[in-house]
Amino acid sequence: MNFSLKHILFFLGALFFSFLINSILLKFVKTLGIRNDNEATIRWSDQVKPALGGLSFYIIFLLSITLHPFIFSYTGNNINFQVTGIIGATSLGFLMGLADDAYNTRPFLKLLTQVLCGIILIYSGTHISIFENSYFNYLITIMWVVGLMNSINMLDNMDSITTIVSIIIAFTIFFLILLNNELNNIEMTITIGLLAALFGFLYFNWHPSKMYMGDTGSQYLGILLAALSINYLWNPVTTSEYSISRQLIIPLLSFIIPIVDTTTVVIKRISKGNSPFVGGKDHTTHHLSYLGFSEKKVAAIIALISVVSSIIVIYVIAKITVWSHLYTIIFIAYFLIVFGVLFRIATKNHPK
Repeated sequence: MNFSLKHILFFLGALFFSFLINSILLKFVKTLGIRNDNEATIRWSDQVKPALGGLSFYIIFLLSITLHPFIFSYTGNNINFQVTGIIGATSLGFLMGLADDAYNTRPFLKLLTQVLCGIILIYSGTHISIFENSYFNYLITIMWVVGLMNSINMLDNMDSITTIVSIIIAFTIFFLILLNNELNNIEMTITIGLLAALFGFLYFNWHPSKMYMGDTGSQYLGILLAALSINYLWNPVTTSEYSISRQLIIPLLSFIIPIVDTTTVVIKRISKGNSPFVGGKDHTTHHLSYLGFSEKKVAAIIALISVVSSIIVIYVIAKITVWSHLYTIIFIAYFLIVFGVLFRIATKNHPK
């Protein structure tokens, strides 16, 4: 399992390219993704900034796919139908996010597009395998894709939060690809490109940010992470013993922050008779700020929870060969503790 120099050079090149693209875009335009004058009433920041991050994400994504055959031509690994489906679904999610940043599309159209993204993945062979009945697997796959695309989008509510969380999730997938010894697969190249794109964007998205990723970026991240997580978190090759509880716990902990934040916000808004799809300053990250933490400290807290959860996931997959109910209880208890603390803060703490 040797990590080749080609992977390192590709990451450094993609990182430089990501930084360069964001720099050029920031110089080129100041208004992309700014749909209306009252955008600041929805976003946490009181400043209106361009949403450019998603463009650099997608450019690096296309660069990764294009350069993969040239970098690893000696392996003979061609792009198969499953990867083609991932490319198609990711491209559709990117275009839908781009349209939303430009025109503020209707929620039903967004939902329909997200479902179509899930159908494309299923048709091309990327779907969750947890039940014996294929239709149940297809249903939970579509629910996972739609839920993740929305939760990543909703998490993009404060400088650098979504970027940091996505980096840690991508690192988790990266290590699992290493464990699977799939160094020369195109999924590895895509994941390295994703990490480079996120690190390059983080420089511009760190508080105080110069730009946002917008729906273009969050929808792209949602569908790409959904696709990669299906192959390496829901259906991990290294797992010697399959258990429904084990397969549920791995993605649950990997995406703990988006899941907890979205669940908390939806519960709060519905309980107040509000639509869960209308933006507001009521996310778990916002309430941590209301406690007195600076935006950088909030990002550090979220990063710490994500890193701990990622370490647990890698340990679960790599080290635990015989699964028992005790492990299910321990890891579900960890999730509930994190959820309970953040939910308590979000429901009992109010802006000063």
